[in-house]
Amino acid sequence: MIFINIAAIVVAIAVVVLVAFLVPLIRELRTSAVALREIAVRFETDIEPAIRELNKALVDLNVITSGTADRVEDIQCFMAAVGDTGRGLRTISSVVSGAAGAFTKSSLWLTGAKVAGSFMFDKLAKKGGK
Repeated sequence: MIFINIAAIVVAIAVVVLVAFLVPLIRELRTSAVALREIAVRFETDIEPAIRELNKALVDLNVITSGTADRVEDIQCFMAAVGDTGRGLRTISSVVSGAAGAFTKSSLWLTGAKVAGSFMFDKLAKKGGK
């Protein structure tokens, strides 16, 4: 029976020591839980406006993207018109170049004919003057 009393006293002392160490631990856990709850609330209040702004930015981006997609056909049509204009200018340039070449050749022929005529006239004038 003495052994049971001693065991009961040891168990009681162990429980008292355990409670003495657990009480500050429980208080600290409670304080940590309150701080964690405050952080969660603060995080939620800080993150909600950011999420709303992100959603607005995504909506704006979708509007811009859809507007751009609508204009792609217009841009393709414009680029085709620019290409057609370039081809037309190239054709006009080649026609003008051909005309200028023909004019240059004809003026060279006229100059040659004029020089040849002058030469012949001088020869005939020298023969007739003798």
